[in-house]
Order: sequence, then structure tokens, then C-alpha cells
Amino acid sequence: MNDVKSLYELWLEKTKNNEEIQNELLAVNGNDDEILDRFYRNLEFGTAGLRGVLGAGTNRMNTYTVCQATQGLADYLNGKYEASSVAIGYDSRIKSDVFSKECAEVLAANGIKVYIYSQLMPTPFVSFAVMRLKCKSGIVITASHNPSKYNGYKCYDPAGYQMTEEAADATYECIRKVDMFDGIKRIPFDEGIEKGLIEFIGDDIIEEFYAQVMARPINPELIKNTDLKVIYTPLNGTGRIPVTTVLNRAGFKNIKVVKEQEMPDGSFPTCPYPNPEIKQVFECGLKMTEDFRADLMLATDPDCDRVGIAVRNGEEYVLLSGNDVGVLLTDYILRAKKEKGILPENPVMTKSFVSTRLVDKVAAKYGCKCHDVLTGFKYVGEFIAGLEKNGKESDFVMGFEESYGYLIGTHAKDKDGVAASLMICEMAAYFKEKGKTLVEALADIYSEFGYYSNKLYNFVFEGASGMMKMKEIMDNTRENPPAELAGMKVAAVQNFTAGTETDTATGAVSALPFPKANVLAYGLPEGNFAIVRPSGTEPKIKVYVTGCGKSSEDAEKIAEAIGESMKSLLKVD
Repeated sequence: MNDVKSLYELWLEKTKNNEEIQNELLAVNGNDDEILDRFYRNLEFGTAGLRGVLGAGTNRMNTYTVCQATQGLADYLNGKYEASSVAIGYDSRIKSDVFSKECAEVLAANGIKVYIYSQLMPTPFVSFAVMRLKCKSGIVITASHNPSKYNGYKCYDPAGYQMTEEAADATYECIRKVDMFDGIKRIPFDEGIEKGLIEFIGDDIIEEFYAQVMARPINPELIKNTDLKVIYTPLNGTGRIPVTTVLNRAGFKNIKVVKEQEMPDGSFPTCPYPNPEIKQVFECGLKMTEDFRADLMLATDPDCDRVGIAVRNGEEYVLLSGNDVGVLLTDYILRAKKEKGILPENPVMTKSFVSTRLVDKVAAKYGCKCHDVLTGFKYVGEFIAGLEKNGKESDFVMGFEESYGYLIGTHAKDKDGVAASLMICEMAAYFKEKGKTLVEALADIYSEFGYYSNKLYNFVFEGASGMMKMKEIMDNTRENPPAELAGMKVAAVQNFTAGTETDTATGAVSALPFPKANVLAYGLPEGNFAIVRPSGTEPKIKVYVTGCGKSSEDAEKIAEAIGESMKSLLKVD
């Protein structure tokens, strides 16, 4: 733990010219708990970059922590490459535009060419720009779907996906060596422009992205003739222009945008948690259905890499989970490509290992191999890069993770809510033509392959004590694996920290086909399972549960029982 008192006094001394930071520091003077939370640790840079609450301190997102990270990135790139360039983008969050320019100023001062979007842009546009402009890295200033008090800093590999462990660790070592007050090089933004070290990304790159997305529809004529009605909300983020652009260009005619959530606003006034996983984000859209009976509602998160949907089914609107949509997209894309005769001979897809295993069964029906990767879309991007190296990128069908992230195509190597929104609308139009809602289409899949209930439990642990509690829970659970859950014997224990899987019946130990990670998984009979891991971006422990049954009610009951057993195991509420 940091020397909190000394750091607080150092910050008071070093930030005298920053009125905002000074006022915040003086406001907490004498409040030991507040000071502890701001200074007990430094924001750690990892494969998810940085993420934290906005404010003063080493455990906060601010000018000093952002510029320290960027100086460290510059040192890493300059030590690895003879010449480097970096693409930068930002979302609608508080200070995202400020931080993005500060990143550009630091990189330019270190002789690194910067390509920066002149306006807020979705995360996948940055992934695309990194590849298209042959950059050595990329930065996106965003905290994805976190509450408004957060911001973050995503960092990219030259291949277009977020840094994986080796690069992130090397960058973090460079960051740790940087004095955040006296060790940062910087030039004014306008000077960087004049010297040609900073350049705005042009409309031509944006149009190339759109062209890539517009190549994704499988049934373009169906789209032009559909009467599908859609309500869309960008949740005051970056999705408004890109999503409506591709839907309009494709030919959808009945699209309405939620006015209260249309324009960028980092305070997210109508949805404190701008997360398409939760029902609250659809409340404004639901009011619109009184006059506009939409077939489908779409919500993209602030940086538009995730998308959630609600589907009209009779007189009600049903919120579908990320797993539900992943299953539906897998089935639709493979089905439609097969019907059109354009399905690759050896189709492949990939998903995070915590996502529903129903996808494996659906994919197998069409001869598609489904590969599991660790949680984090960077591993999906890394998988695609491997296909490209072997000249097999055309075999890629899609990638997804249960947390509402989907990638249709290889134009980006990160989640893409723009292309996913277009494909979801096409899928809804396809089934509407057949007289079915997406709820009914999903029911058909369950009827064919069995019923799955997938649940996610989040347990929040704020502050310094919370971090210690999370570590204690994970350590204790790892050292004391359960013999049974919900009355079912645990058949296999997967310890990702050790990289091993243990067959509990025989005691046989085998290696896991994944990089090591702070994850524990328990295999149960009949395809049931539970997985526990700490979040990489929030102070949470996440528990993923799957219950399999002969009916939806049966699967739900089993999943709930496993969930209660996991709560008891972890000693959480």
C-alpha cells in the first residue's frame, strides 16, 4: 500500500497550478477515509488499460495519471520500434476530450506521430484506424458502460485489439518509472499540429469503416423491403451518428431515436448506469412505444462497442441477454449464409469461455467450429489475427462475449456495436418476414437443443478494504474448492491461476488451453457449471452460472440453486 499521507502532501504541493485538483484535495483535508481511497494505490495498467473514478489522487483518473500512462506508453513504443504512430479516439464521458488531447500532446513531444479523431467516435473506429493507418498502438478514452463518475484508458496492439499480457506488462513497467509531475514530456496541441506530429483522422477513414460495415448484410434486399420498426438509443454516447448512418444506408425506413438520450452527455441524466444489460436504459424508449409500436429496441453503451436489445413479443417487450443474442446471431448468420450458398467450407467462430455453451451446439449444426477464449475481447481479436496470419480470415463468422459484445467481420478486432446493430436489425427483419419475433426464434433453438439458463451475479467491493476482501475471497475459494454445488457433485475444478483442470473422480490433472488468469471454474453434471472471477475493470467479483434443463422453468430452477450455492461458498450476499 502507498504511503498515503506523504502522497497527499506531495499532491498538495505539486498541483498548486491546477485549481480543480487543489480544491478537491483541500475539500478532503482531515478526512482520512477519503484520502485513503484516493491514494492507497496507483491505478494499475493492465490488459484493460486504466479505469477509475474521476478526481484527485493516484487512484483516480486525472491529468496526471493519464499523462503518466501515456509517457510510459511512449517510452515502451520508442524502446520497441524505430518509428511509431498512435491512433486516438474518445467517447462522450466527462473529460474524455480533454484527456485525448493531453495524450496527443505527450506522444507528440516524444516524437510519436498521432492520428486523432476530431470528434467523439465509437471504440471500433479506433481499432479500425490502428490497422488502416498501420499504427503501433491506439488509445481510446472511455469507461465503457460504467457510471458517469468513471473514465478509462484503453490501449491497443498494432494488430488492432487491446493489448494482451506481455505488451501490457511491459508498458506498465515503463509507466511505473515515470514521475507523474516531473517526468512527462509535453508540447501544446496546436504546436503538434503545426509540426505535423498530430493529424486529424479524415472523413475518408470514417467512410472506409462504413463501407466495411455495409458489406456485412447477408440479405440486403430483404432489408430494403422490410417494415421492421426500430427504436434506438445511443445512451448519450457515441453511437448516434454511426448506428443511424448504417441503418439508413442499409434501407431501414422506420427508425426512431430516443430524444432524451440522443445527444452526447457524460452525466447520463436519464440512466446513471449506461449499461445495455439493465432494463432501466430502455425506460425512455418504452414510453415511445405508446405511439410507435416498435418491433425492436436497440441500446448501445457510451463508446458503442456493446449493444443490448428488447423485443416486442405480443403486448410486452422482452429484454434479451447477451447470451441470448449471441445464440440468435450465431444461428442466423450461419443459417442465412448457408441459404445463400456463401457459408465458408470451414467456418469458425469464437466466444469467451464464460459465455453460453449452447452456442457450441448451434454452431456444430452448421459445421462451424466454436473456439473458446479467456474473458476479454482482446482474445477474440488475437484469435482473428491468428487466422489472418494463416490466410484463413475468410473462415471467420463472428465473435462474441456474454457481456453484450459482438464482432461481425474482421474490419475491427474489438467489439463493434455499429455492425452488430445492423446485423441484429437484419436478423429481426428476417424472422419478422417469417411471422416470428426473436423471442420465438430463440424458443425454437431451445426446443431443438435444450434449455439453458445463464445468470450473472455481481458482488461489489468498494475502496481499499474492498480490494483486500476480493483477494481474500478468491484465495480462500482457490484453496478450498467445493465438493458439490446445489446438491450436484463437482466433476471438474479448473484453476486458471495454476493453469490446471482436476478431474475430481480420478484426481487426474491436465493443463488448461488458456493463459493463466485469476479465475476458478466448476464443472457439474449435465452441462451445468459455475465460474468465478474478479472484474478487470470494476471493483466486483463476478459469478457466472449455467443451469441446463428439459424446460425453461427447470433450467431456471437449477441455475438459481447453483447461484445460491456459490453465494454460500464465497460468503457473499
